[in-house]
Amino acid sequence: MRRQSTTTPDPSRSGEGPPSRLPPDAFDGIEAPIASQGEVPGRVELVLRHYLDERRAETASLAAPCADDLVDRLSALVLTGGKRLRPAFLWCGWRASGGTGAGQRALLRVGAALELLQGCALVHDDLMDASAVRRGRPSLHRAFTEHHLANGLGGSPAQFGASAALLAGDLALLWAQDLMEEADLPAAARQRCARLWRAMRTEMVTGQYLELSAQAARSCTPDEALRIAHLKAGLYTVQRPLAMGAVIAGAGEEIREPLERAGERAGLAFQLRDDLLDLFGDSSRTGRPKGEDVRQGKPTYVMTVGLHNARSGGHEAAARVLDAAQGDQGLTEQGLARVRGALIDVGARAHVERLISELEQEALKAVAALRLDPATAGDLQGLISRAAGVAAPPAAPGTCGEEGA
Repeated sequence: MRRQSTTTPDPSRSGEGPPSRLPPDAFDGIEAPIASQGEVPGRVELVLRHYLDERRAETASLAAPCADDLVDRLSALVLTGGKRLRPAFLWCGWRASGGTGAGQRALLRVGAALELLQGCALVHDDLMDASAVRRGRPSLHRAFTEHHLANGLGGSPAQFGASAALLAGDLALLWAQDLMEEADLPAAARQRCARLWRAMRTEMVTGQYLELSAQAARSCTPDEALRIAHLKAGLYTVQRPLAMGAVIAGAGEEIREPLERAGERAGLAFQLRDDLLDLFGDSSRTGRPKGEDVRQGKPTYVMTVGLHNARSGGHEAAARVLDAAQGDQGLTEQGLARVRGALIDVGARAHVERLISELEQEALKAVAALRLDPATAGDLQGLISRAAGVAAPPAAPGTCGEEGA
């Protein structure tokens, strides 16, 4: 049972319970050979549940409120929704490089570490953007703010919420590092994987800072926007996980180079699709309100192309619409509809769709050149198309579907 500091129900937990505790025998099949990448999300989730259960017990022995409030909310975010793309690409890189059952246990722990890193990124990103919703639920800083209000605590509710969310994100990052270090990898693979892990985290933060700086400067070219997309999401979503899977399997350069090329293209396509979904997607599937990137003034590729095309093509009305909307926190649904119309009119949406298609095809071509067995090639090619938003399976019950992060 969850312990509360008051007897009054906490509205900040509406629709949210503690992550379910699985019986010990639920983990009996965790090391059974994985036949396809479709099995990877469920298997990684089992590893995460087991690991987070252990960390919760450890935290509860230090301070029960920290386990009840901080760990349970973080666990709910990590275990609920999301596509588990990073572990799936990790597994595909491993299989494409000849990985076998002997290394699967370590691989799954690395996959779980990637998901905890993603959890850190989501918590901190929502805090930086003041986003109210993540995966159809209140974002962590908002949930902690509501917790403060519901329990009549002293001080600033918003400051409490931001501080608690910052700690939750830090905890996810620390535990991700612990999982990486605990993965039982051969010495050579551990060293190569550590280099990729270090690079990935630095690239992600660098991309976020470049985006933050461009928002503040209110100036960004399409080429600069592509660089930001590549650094902040493309590398750590696809390219680095694929490469990590390959080095864990002991792949040579003849395998790693085409995989990295495919990952670079697919990762960029993923972020460009995510940018389009912010404007043109279905909120019931993305789990977040439409137009948040525009309201925050984020220099997404589609917006920078739209502004460039409008200004260079003499589309003065479209340029005014896009200029006025960028960074307008009070942008209405009607205003957002005008933004969508302007992006369509100046050819920005069509341009981004074409680029996504080209990137997907280049990634698929790189995979085809590897001459993998049909099952492995099909898994990786299907995952690439899914990341690019070209092919998406139906949403599983209780998730926000395949759109969004």
